[in-house]
Amino acid sequence: MRGGFIDKHVLGVMVLTLTIDLLKAGPPYFTDDPDPVEFHHWEYYISTENIFDVRNRNATGTLPHIEINYGAVPNLQLHLLLPDSYQYSYPHDLDLGYTYTEFGVKYRFVKERKNVPEIGVFPIVEIPTIPDNRFGKEYIQIYLPLWLQKSWKKLTTYGGGGYWINPGSGNQNWIFAGWEVQYDFTDFLTLGSEIYYHTASTTGNISVTGLTLGGSLNFTDHIHFIFSIGHSIFNQNLITSYAGMYFTL
Repeated sequence: MRGGFIDKHVLGVMVLTLTIDLLKAGPPYFTDDPDPVEFHHWEYYISTENIFDVRNRNATGTLPHIEINYGAVPNLQLHLLLPDSYQYSYPHDLDLGYTYTEFGVKYRFVKERKNVPEIGVFPIVEIPTIPDNRFGKEYIQIYLPLWLQKSWKKLTTYGGGGYWINPGSGNQNWIFAGWEVQYDFTDFLTLGSEIYYHTASTTGNISVTGLTLGGSLNFTDHIHFIFSIGHSIFNQNLITSYAGMYFTL
């Protein structure tokens, strides 16, 4: 995409589609893991996630989004995400709106053992809630991923990928794949990095490969500040960021 050839509002919607589609992830990364919330426990996230298109000076993301996960039965987690979305087009156009609600079920069907990784699925459904043409969410979208994870004391690595069913004018089905590695340097500090790739989610768009650095500050066993910053490697000039509070009960 090159500035001057695409109307900035159309460009904003295209970049926003990328941003919102990538929210289905293991905060603060785009890549997720197969590890569900423990039985009868809760997870809460209050976060903001952003993508800045350096070339065209557009930004999209959430201000904020709220994510709630609950361990409904052993090895199964229920998931709800409520995003307050925004898109910004240089020099002064800013749109805000709530357009869809996300539901999901994470199910771990293989527990981790000495020589066997943890394996699970995490199907997600996005349901248009408040019609708003500015944000391009008019049809139900479905994500069907498979995730794997393995740990060695303070070192954890996980990844996988999935297929997005993405109907609608100008949209197309697409694939996401990613892998993350993290290390607990102390009880207070965890740092990690991921590499990810996804095909284009809209016609006329292009695939993206990116690298993300992130981690968490663990104030207690139940209160954490999580963060990440990243950049695309090929095809597009995108800066990504995530910051939020993570609570467990």
